[in-house]
Amino acid sequence: MLDIRFIRENVDLVSQKAKQKGYVVDVAELLRRDESRRNLLQEVEKLRNRRNELAQSESGTPSTEVIAEGKQLKDKISQIESALKDSEESFQQLLASVPNVFPDDTPLGGEEANREEKKWSDTSGKGFEVLDHLTWAEKNGLIDFERGAKVAGNKFYYLKAGLVEMELALAQFSLELVKKHGFWPIMVPHLVNTRILEGAGFSAKGEEKQIYKVDGEDLNLIATAEIPLTGFFADEIIPSDWLPSKMAGLSPSYRLEAGAYGKHSRGLYRVHQFNKTELYIYCKPEESEAQHQKLLEIEEEICQQLGIPYRVVRIAAGDLGAPAYKKFDVEYWSPADKAYHELMSCSNVTDYQARRLNIRYKNDKGENEFVHTLNATAAANSRMHIAIIENFQTEGGKVSIPQVLRPYMGGQLTL
Repeated sequence: MLDIRFIRENVDLVSQKAKQKGYVVDVAELLRRDESRRNLLQEVEKLRNRRNELAQSESGTPSTEVIAEGKQLKDKISQIESALKDSEESFQQLLASVPNVFPDDTPLGGEEANREEKKWSDTSGKGFEVLDHLTWAEKNGLIDFERGAKVAGNKFYYLKAGLVEMELALAQFSLELVKKHGFWPIMVPHLVNTRILEGAGFSAKGEEKQIYKVDGEDLNLIATAEIPLTGFFADEIIPSDWLPSKMAGLSPSYRLEAGAYGKHSRGLYRVHQFNKTELYIYCKPEESEAQHQKLLEIEEEICQQLGIPYRVVRIAAGDLGAPAYKKFDVEYWSPADKAYHELMSCSNVTDYQARRLNIRYKNDKGENEFVHTLNATAAANSRMHIAIIENFQTEGGKVSIPQVLRPYMGGQLTL
């Protein structure tokens, strides 16, 4: 969430940025609730101080007047504390709905306004028709959506044989690469409570409806390892010399993907479960912009080592989502569709998540300050399979295995 002091001092800016992100936020009502709770807090503090004065003024048996006033104070304090609790909950609920702001150089508009920053590698064509990944994989018996639907429902699947080996190779390759950049591997819980989920900026009951919730328990399946990684330091003060703290989380991701069945969502592109290596950084505020650029460089390095043609896109305001301050997508080239599709993303969330989960560090002045958090995709394996199958097809119908993956697959050359 945003600092309420920042909102008080930048009412028009916060309102405008929220609107440009596509969020309807009543900032005037938020400030009214803020003033109401502050007035109640001042009132209850005055009454508490008066109660303390009474207690200190009597050395012996209190007089009838003191007893009567003390009882009145106790009743008033109880009433105002109850009102303050309701006021605080109402205020916090509305404050949590205010999205993060974004830099002035962010493109304005929705997905259509996302701005291409750079391209890498040749996309001129192979000289033969490239099969889309699903057609190729089903033809070669490596994916089975039909049986996946039989046992779990639509958009679940079985991976088989060589694609299983490549799945494991992708995880090992991406993990070894990011370790060289100072990330330490971590396997995370696949379930989180609602406080951690919402603290990371996700919702179990929002319009997006991406989260699987466990009935009867305060538990939710994670849509990305970003969620439990955000909760790792919740309610803690991180030692300054631990920063930046870099984690590489390995986990499945579970997503409802409600309403996401379009032309480019067939096969592995949008599924309910996939494995992923997620990068996460806690850092000092002054470091977050440089760390964001570093995350993007790592994503590009992964694509370049694999040999996947890609482009980098700066995400527009209306496509950012509530937590993100600044975001890039890395999109792979699909020879089958002759178009770019999302493969990775990396976001600077500034202190938005840290404020929601009370994650701080001691700055140079010895004061507690909220950290900045960032997240990035190292490898969403399902989409990696698409990019590799479509870009490494041969005219003979095989798929060449990227050179960097072969050591993890026993030297195998093709699928």
